[in-house]
Amino acid sequence: MILIIDDDMAVRTSLLLLLKSERYNVLAAGTPVEGLLMVKKERPQLVILDLNFSIDTSGEEGLDLLRRIKNIDPTLPVILITGWGSIELAVRGMKLGANDFINKPWNNEHLLQSVKTLLDLKGKTSQKHTRKQLDTQYNFKHIIGDDPKMLEILDTIGRVASTDASILIMGESGTGKELIAEAIHQNSKRTNKPFIKVNLGGISTSLFESEMFGHMRGAFTDARFDRTGRFEMANKGTIFLDEIGDLDPGSQVKLLRVLQDRTYEVLGSSRTKAVDVRVVCATNKNLNEMVARGSFREDLLYRINLITIYLPALRERPGDIPLLVNYFISNLKEIYNRPSLTVTDTAMKWLQQLPLPGNIRQLKNIVERSVLVSKNDQLDIETFRNQIEATPTKKGNTQIPDVGDFTLEQMEIQMIKKAMEYHQNKIGKAARSLGLTRSSLYRRLEKYNIPYDETED
Repeated sequence: MILIIDDDMAVRTSLLLLLKSERYNVLAAGTPVEGLLMVKKERPQLVILDLNFSIDTSGEEGLDLLRRIKNIDPTLPVILITGWGSIELAVRGMKLGANDFINKPWNNEHLLQSVKTLLDLKGKTSQKHTRKQLDTQYNFKHIIGDDPKMLEILDTIGRVASTDASILIMGESGTGKELIAEAIHQNSKRTNKPFIKVNLGGISTSLFESEMFGHMRGAFTDARFDRTGRFEMANKGTIFLDEIGDLDPGSQVKLLRVLQDRTYEVLGSSRTKAVDVRVVCATNKNLNEMVARGSFREDLLYRINLITIYLPALRERPGDIPLLVNYFISNLKEIYNRPSLTVTDTAMKWLQQLPLPGNIRQLKNIVERSVLVSKNDQLDIETFRNQIEATPTKKGNTQIPDVGDFTLEQMEIQMIKKAMEYHQNKIGKAARSLGLTRSSLYRRLEKYNIPYDETED
């Protein structure tokens, strides 16, 4: 049963008709006192709560009622709804335990999607499963691992994939965040629709709107053709926003708008487009620390992390390393036509002791290089050690990433950031180390919206 608490009769009537048309059992209350009594008596599965019950539009009455509701049942999902919405109210409500924040007038499809998602999540309870049990229920064939931490993650993915809950995947580089995002999509009701991947760290501020929302011919200089944005490509499917922690403040505002209202405008067009998309984000940064520093919007963080998945580093699950190595070897046998490839037991134990800061990506690279270099089909400790020692790490050595790992723009952004950090924001020294003039470096800092506090050279 869904409970609506709103003092506006027209709003209550509209929501009652909308939810009943979707075959939900619905009750409504017109005052905080009546609403609280119904929460205690009826024990609803979800509450849609107005924030304002008087001429005062501060939202304090609604927030106080939210606290009382959460004291009665901390697990009860609550959707806040108000005609006087503000970023501050949204953040305060989320901190108090609200699950979503919707402005009036609302979009029926968006509101129904939020209701369905929260009810689906409430109805799914966690259970401990073996890897074999999980594989019979879900499609996890590309995720290798049997560690208890990974089994818990796979169980979570299985339970939430069928909902439209926004998911934030956090973990170090190389831990397999993209594979987890793909698994969420493959096990969702959107599996036959598009899965669109976007590396936000590689999109400059000036191109963000064009990349994400598209543009019309003539919208700006060099816009010779219409361009379809990533959100439109992902419509009815899933959009995977990788490296969301690298997004600049201006682009964060634009992204928040489309995630909150599920609408956007194509550059050069005044028409508003609606989008139905499941959002999965990933980052290797600590977004909570970034919020505390003021470099990431708190309201955006609440919007993208209804469910948060923390991927463990490979060193935290060493028991999975043999499984991963054998998986890589199995693929390499076919790729390089070497059916007799094996890894000695001692080498396997040795690999499990490595720190592997690059996680799965680094392990895969070590195994493949060892296979390519070794003439023997039996790979031992010495074979792997030689490849690790051969990896350029000393100052003066240059390691070029593989084709497809980075775009030229992404590499330029990373090099500028490293130079600025190394030279402590001294523009002249950073520019010289990059082979640029001061003015050229200034232009690039502005182009890529790279923040800095210039110090004396």
